[in-house]
Amino acid sequence: MTVNTSSLVINDYADLILEYLRQLGVEYIFGVPGGAIEPFFNALARSERNGGPRVIIARHECAAAFMADGYYRETGKLGVVCSTTGPGATNLITGVASASVDRSAMLVISAQTALPKFGKKPLQDSSETAIDTVGIFRNCTKFNALVSHHEQLETKLISALMEAMQSPKGPVHISIPSDVLQVPYEKNKANIHVNYLMNRAILTDKRALDTLIDLITDVDKVALFIGHGCERAYNQIEQFAEALNAPFVSGPMGKRWVNERHPLYRGVLGYAGHTSARDIFEHPDVELVFAIGATITEMGFGCVDEEVLTEKLIHIDSSVESFSRSPMAKLHVCGDLNTIFNTLLDKVNEAHKWRRVWYGLDIKITSNSLDSYVSLINEEKCFSNDVPIKPQRLMACLSSSLPTHTRVFIDTGNIWAWATHYLIGSANQGYYRVAMGFGSMAWSIGAAIGSAFAARNEPHVCIVGDGAWLMSSHEIGVAVQHTLPIVFIVLNDSAFGMIRHGQNLNNAESIGWQLNKVDFSALAVAQGANGIIIETPEQLDELDINQLFTLKVPTLIDVRIDPDEVPPMMNRVNNLRNNEQGSITGYK
Repeated sequence: MTVNTSSLVINDYADLILEYLRQLGVEYIFGVPGGAIEPFFNALARSERNGGPRVIIARHECAAAFMADGYYRETGKLGVVCSTTGPGATNLITGVASASVDRSAMLVISAQTALPKFGKKPLQDSSETAIDTVGIFRNCTKFNALVSHHEQLETKLISALMEAMQSPKGPVHISIPSDVLQVPYEKNKANIHVNYLMNRAILTDKRALDTLIDLITDVDKVALFIGHGCERAYNQIEQFAEALNAPFVSGPMGKRWVNERHPLYRGVLGYAGHTSARDIFEHPDVELVFAIGATITEMGFGCVDEEVLTEKLIHIDSSVESFSRSPMAKLHVCGDLNTIFNTLLDKVNEAHKWRRVWYGLDIKITSNSLDSYVSLINEEKCFSNDVPIKPQRLMACLSSSLPTHTRVFIDTGNIWAWATHYLIGSANQGYYRVAMGFGSMAWSIGAAIGSAFAARNEPHVCIVGDGAWLMSSHEIGVAVQHTLPIVFIVLNDSAFGMIRHGQNLNNAESIGWQLNKVDFSALAVAQGANGIIIETPEQLDELDINQLFTLKVPTLIDVRIDPDEVPPMMNRVNNLRNNEQGSITGYK
């Protein structure tokens, strides 16, 4: 869908909101209707008729927030979600919190009952005198405000939009009483061209950058860690790694940006990671370690040895906020990552002209059977013909069969471990997507749908466990309704697998992980989707997944996996034990 470039007709303040979103190129608003939000839906109906933003109705508000997150990750445009007052707003919280931790730009619009009804116990009152939804959103948004008068709306909206898109990005929330939405707007057009306010220059710390250049000049052996925030600077970072013969690794979320088949890429460091990545950061000859676009967390770089963090770490990020997690670093460099690495590349290439050579680490590694240069646990299981199907076998099959531009969404649970370790992509450039900050189950379902609206002609795959699918399986109806050919792959083992194996690995009581056996294919067919059951490796090999992307309906593939196969998640178990000596690779 392309948004009409001409202004929308503005009758009331609800129309004004949509005009500003149109200026930003927002095509879709995700949400669930209700009484108090009805004036905004009236404006949405007018907007859609006139080529402006249109509404997509989710089956639950939390999924609507996940859809807005997925839309942002695909487009880089603001994700927008709306809900009615009361439970509509509180249902959004998990999705908004997830966007906050993962720094996804999102505008959250919630309704309130009419101002004269505040405090009089109307249905779904969520003003400050009742269940205060503005107060509830306070700790998971960058900007959060109640619009208590129509003359406040424009100013607060603009402030919210600017805050959402400034680094570090994140969700913002405005709550608007239904009567304020209906107040006539007395001007012919919006006061502000909001596009001009969205881009703020990111200043680069030149002194720190000059210091970094001097440090690079004095060393020979450098290693790089690529985090979630690298985004479109990856090409320059890869060229920089090649120029220095520097091996590079990623965090579980940074994996989304890298070319996993590059000969210098050594895999994931942290949760469900690879010994080849660990070996880089334990190598005694490494002189400098760059953490780029990374927040130092339990799941990724935060598990590195203290000596590396204090004596070798160069932390480079576009947001100074990230440095609060690495005060011990040797050097912090803040600024635009493209600018920083273009400058570094220029300096290194200039040094090459004078025959300066960086020799890199003396670590030899050959390619594995999945055509990458990372070490794999039990690599032979990637080709096992055992029944039930080994999860490793499924990941290997997807690694070889998915088109390089497939948008792959990974849900919370054992899928994290299987995909992190065994799913090998090529030059992903953001196509591998996972939300490991808040760890919300069922995130991938809504996020894949939101992304598919923005990129209808691109293949989308959502890989999810049966526990998460049971939480949000009804959202497949959105994909059916809008003819989105998303392929949903459910790993069916009748269990909360991460709970089951985590308890076993931690010598805890085995409790609460059992699920009943479900035919997820039949559930999908009941909602109008295509349904397939895969029980053997032969059926997996015969599956033509590319053909599924050409259909007019989504497909659910119910894969019956081996429930006893233990995922590579020991690092997570050790962290739960507060074991500071636990393996940094996740499977010692």
